[in-house]
Amino acid sequence: MPPLQRVLAATDLSAPARRAAERAALLCKETSAALDLLHVANLAPLERLRQFMAATPEALRQRVLDAAQHKLRELVDLLQTRFGVAAHTHLVTGVLTTELAHQVRSLQADLLVCGARGESVVRHLLMGTTALRVLSSTPCPVLVVKQAPHEPYRRVLVPVDFSAASLPAMALARRIAPGAELVLLHAFEVPFEGHLRYASVDEDTISHYRVVARQEATEKLQALCQAAALAPEDCHTIVQYGDAAVRIIDQEQELDCDLIVMGKHGESALENLLLGSVTKHVLAESQSDILVSV
Repeated sequence: MPPLQRVLAATDLSAPARRAAERAALLCKETSAALDLLHVANLAPLERLRQFMAATPEALRQRVLDAAQHKLRELVDLLQTRFGVAAHTHLVTGVLTTELAHQVRSLQADLLVCGARGESVVRHLLMGTTALRVLSSTPCPVLVVKQAPHEPYRRVLVPVDFSAASLPAMALARRIAPGAELVLLHAFEVPFEGHLRYASVDEDTISHYRVVARQEATEKLQALCQAAALAPEDCHTIVQYGDAAVRIIDQEQELDCDLIVMGKHGESALENLLLGSVTKHVLAESQSDILVSV
C-alpha cells in the first residue's frame, strides 16, 4: 500500500477538535503527506439570530465566516509551530457529511481525520442511514481521534474476521502507523452454541467444539500473517473466545493500545461496519483513536 499523500482534517474549531488537527499534523510530519484543514460552517441558526441583531443576512453571514477564517489561521499557525507542518485551509458552508464527502473526492485525500465530540463524524455515523449513504461514496478511511497526540502511535489493535477485508485492514494499519507494534485479534464463538445448549448438549462436548474452533482460528491467523508477509517479531497475535465487541475493548485496555483499526466485513460491508453493533460499541466505549476503513 503506497504511503499517505494527502490528509484532510475536519474541525468544528472547538478545543476537542484541535486534537484531530494535531494528530493529522503529526501523521503528516511522519509520512511527509500534505495537510488540509476543513471547516464546514453551519449557517442555519443565523436567520433566528438575525432577529436579535441589527445586521443584514449577508453581513451576519460574512461575520461568521470571517471569525471562522481567523480561527482556522490560528490553528494553522499552531500546527506550524508545534509540528513544522504547513496546512492549507478550506472554509465551506453546507451539510457536514455532504461537504466531507465532496472535499475528500475533490482533494483526493487518502485519509479523513476528525474528532469524536461536537459536530463530528462520529455523531453522524451513529445516527444511521443518511451518513451511511454519504460516506459510502467517500473513498478513504476515517480516523476518529479521541486522545491528545503526544507521540506517534505505539501499539495498534487490528480485529480480524478472516474476510477479504482483513488483509487491507492490516495494510492500512501499517500505512498509518509504520513504526507501531501490530496486535492482531480474532474473537471466536462456537457456531450455534445456543442451539446446542437448547438441545441439551453437554458442556464437555461444547468445550471440545471450542477447542477445535480455537485451533482453526489460530491456524487461520498464522496463515493471514504469512499472506501479509508479517514475521513473528512484526506482530502479536491473540485468539480469544467471546463476543467480538467486548474482547476488542478488553484488549485495547489490557495492552494499552492507542489505535484500533476497524476494517470492512461481511457481504454488505459498509452497512455492517457503520451500523453494526460491534463498531458502534467500539466507537462508544474505546479510549483510543479509531481508524475506520470505509
